[in-house]
Amino acid sequence: LAFVRRLQKRKEEALRFLREVHVPFDNNQAERDLRMDKVKENISGTFREETFAQSFCIARSIVSTLTKHEKNVWDSLCLLLAGETIDRVLSAT
Repeated sequence: LAFVRRLQKRKEEALRFLREVHVPFDNNQAERDLRMDKVKENISGTFREETFAQSFCIARSIVSTLTKHEKNVWDSLCLLLAGETIDRVLSAT
């Protein structure tokens, strides 16, 4: 009942995705970002060391951020590996 009241109170925000094409229907981006980690874990069983898991998560996070900012992932990764900062890569046109 509280959920229904909240939806009624915030009807404009809840239905914004119908009027504005850039607003997603759901807020599951965080879940989608983690899904690749679970797929990797299911395929290979697990990571051999915690540092490998951390490195994988950092790399996925960077790729996800580049994609969200509509940057070319390959070109951006090349710039990052050449020493460019993520802030400069994201701010470049």
